[in-house]
Amino acid sequence: MADRMNVFEAQKWAFSFADDHGMERSTIDMLICGQMDWDVTHLLMHYRDEFSEEDFEVFRQNVEKCAEGIPPQYVLSKAVFFKRTFFVNESTLIPRVETEDLVEWILHDNPGADAEFLDIGTGSGAIGLTLKAEKPLWKGMLSDVSSEALGVAKKNAKRLKLKAEFKLSDVFDAIDGKFDIIVSNPPYIAESEKKYMDKSVLEHEPTLALFAENNGLAIYQKICRQLKDHLKNDGSLYLEIGFLQGKAVVEMFEKAYPKAEVTLKKDESGHDRMVRVRF
Repeated sequence: MADRMNVFEAQKWAFSFADDHGMERSTIDMLICGQMDWDVTHLLMHYRDEFSEEDFEVFRQNVEKCAEGIPPQYVLSKAVFFKRTFFVNESTLIPRVETEDLVEWILHDNPGADAEFLDIGTGSGAIGLTLKAEKPLWKGMLSDVSSEALGVAKKNAKRLKLKAEFKLSDVFDAIDGKFDIIVSNPPYIAESEKKYMDKSVLEHEPTLALFAENNGLAIYQKICRQLKDHLKNDGSLYLEIGFLQGKAVVEMFEKAYPKAEVTLKKDESGHDRMVRVRF
């Protein structure tokens, strides 16, 4: 590189590299902003700033890692969810923007100051810790079947200065008591759907958090079987689902709990994405 390359010149080099390797240019901006702790506005403001040789070398290596198929969030070890930055690694899924809609639904439905909630399959803790941040007086329990994922959630709680209880549990197996709110974004992809998935997801995101048996419905079925033992009489369950699973999940809970109110909600793209079960 030149002795005094600025940010704009580094970006220009990276755009050319991205074009040659089939990468999205938006990935380049994500890498710069993530490395320098900037947002897009800061990027525009700092275009003419010098990019030191050390900074450029880190940036170059990150760009090359992404060209190999590693998601930029794993390269940077962080992802933004609900305007907060979460530490992530390959033990956890990368939080998706669609899941923010699930959090919004919970917050809209439950404006009160007091509630006890359980986040099943918390992963990085994105859902449960966001609820704690938005509702500091709520009492939260975050659970996961993966000890490695639970370790990431604990790290994020410490980074965000949030208090919650953490439990290693396969769905409800190690959970005692009842909750006002239960939320889960569980594994819901069927093994048969692997052929439709991005290579980067299959190679880098945790299989345990992606796939479920019974055409992707196994975890919903387990939640359904044990829900009455853990949801209070006036409580609500919120689930993220695959966009083709709406009918099956709704029918599952309607059959098990005929007196419950079961609601299917679409995401901003118009796809079935969330289910709420109210007792």
